[in-house]
Amino acid sequence: MTSHQWGRVDDDGTVYVKTADGERSVGQYPAGTPEEALAFFTERFAALEFEVELLEKRIASGVLSPEEATESVKTVRTQVLEANAVGDLAALATRLDALAPVIAAQREERKAERAKRSAESKQAKERIVGEAEKLAEGNDWRNGANRLRDLLEEWKALPRIDRASDDALWRRFSTARTAYTRRRKVHFAEQNEKREAARSVKERLVVEAESLTDSTEWGPTSGRYRDLMKQWKAAGPAPRYVEDALWKRFRTAQDHFFGARDAANAALDQEFAGNAEVKEKILVEAEALLPVTDLDAAKRAFRDLADRWDAAGKVPRERIKDLEGRMRKVEQAIRGLEEEQWRRSDPEKSARADDMVSKLEAAIAQVQADLDQARASGNAKRIQELEDNLASRQSFLEMAKKASADFSS
Repeated sequence: MTSHQWGRVDDDGTVYVKTADGERSVGQYPAGTPEEALAFFTERFAALEFEVELLEKRIASGVLSPEEATESVKTVRTQVLEANAVGDLAALATRLDALAPVIAAQREERKAERAKRSAESKQAKERIVGEAEKLAEGNDWRNGANRLRDLLEEWKALPRIDRASDDALWRRFSTARTAYTRRRKVHFAEQNEKREAARSVKERLVVEAESLTDSTEWGPTSGRYRDLMKQWKAAGPAPRYVEDALWKRFRTAQDHFFGARDAANAALDQEFAGNAEVKEKILVEAEALLPVTDLDAAKRAFRDLADRWDAAGKVPRERIKDLEGRMRKVEQAIRGLEEEQWRRSDPEKSARADDMVSKLEAAIAQVQADLDQARASGNAKRIQELEDNLASRQSFLEMAKKASADFSS
């Protein structure tokens, strides 16, 4: 018999392994020596020991879920207990049993991690739902649809939470998306109706604008084009595929008319250039009347100049403001002097001024008499009041005399 720490080989070649419950036959190896038989079965033990070691590492690294780890330990433990191998099988079983607390700890960690992820997912989904509901109530038709699609992708990337909460939040999210989509469709349907109405209006405006292109009634037609432009702006946008084409036709008609008008005005301006030179000479004579020293002579001279001014005719448009302004300045100077002389010679105002002087002089005489009496009686308070009154009335008297003098000058 050949012995080993954990087994032996019997004379008939049977190999036994030693266990806590005694020896157990693990097989025969008749083809070789007893030493070779023990080596064969101890190699089987080494392979089994390597498998246990590998399982320990995989469980420690966390690559296996607790459920997978538990099942693997169960499988390997069965292999150990029933192994046809020579070695410390009990020690391998003990190592496998030591993995149970590790798996339990990992199970709790994963449970806590799932709870954390679930809470975070629920919070994220509640945020998504809140934003979707806000979008559903708003009118951001340009960006809202894109944002809802982004929110849907965010939702899909999140882990599920408990079924009741997940279903409730999904119903709210789906309802918000449906409501937004429905309102968006209604909005764009209304916009399409408005654009089609605008198209009809603008087509009519284009036809009228094109009918006016050859008009030579410059004033009325210019006003009509302004009205057409106001109506164009008020109509709003037409569908994109016709808006640009309609505007091009409208603008072309408008430019044609105003180009013809400008050309006609330019011709008139050229024709009126000589009139401007005549009026320049008249202005030299008119401005020489200032400052006015003889009103009657200035009035007679200006009337003659005004007649010649009107007879000179129209001037180029860009000269009107300057020339008319200078002529008006001379006219206003003469008229102002005339009004000033009239104001001074106004009999009614002169009489009122003289009457005011007389009344103030009479009042001052009465105040002076009262003041003399107060001084004689020694009433200091009364004296002060009357002196103040007298000074005020004398001041008014000076002003009234000056005004009376102006009217009599």
